[in-house]
Amino acid sequence: MAAPVRTPEQRAAALDAALQARRLRAQLRVDLKSGQLDPTVIVSGAGQDANYANLRVRWLLESLPGVGPIKAEHVMDQLGIAATRRVGGLNDRQRALLVETIAR
Repeated sequence: MAAPVRTPEQRAAALDAALQARRLRAQLRVDLKSGQLDPTVIVSGAGQDANYANLRVRWLLESLPGVGPIKAEHVMDQLGIAATRRVGGLNDRQRALLVETIAR
């Protein structure tokens, strides 16, 4: 399937939106690592904020202090969350378990 033909203005707008999303994720990672932002806010607020909903659960876990790729994978396996799952795609049970696990 070929990519849709876009005007230069549409391409510029898409590039700008992607840049803003990358900047937001970078700032979120800094805030999570430093403890300025509570990760449960992201999980709980995924229904209202599309930026939070589009974050991968693995990325969120790895952004927490003391959590690396192995520990993130272990937590996701325990909670029954697929490796490619996004925060907005979690069901209520998974969301509650993730908040409980993060809060510890």
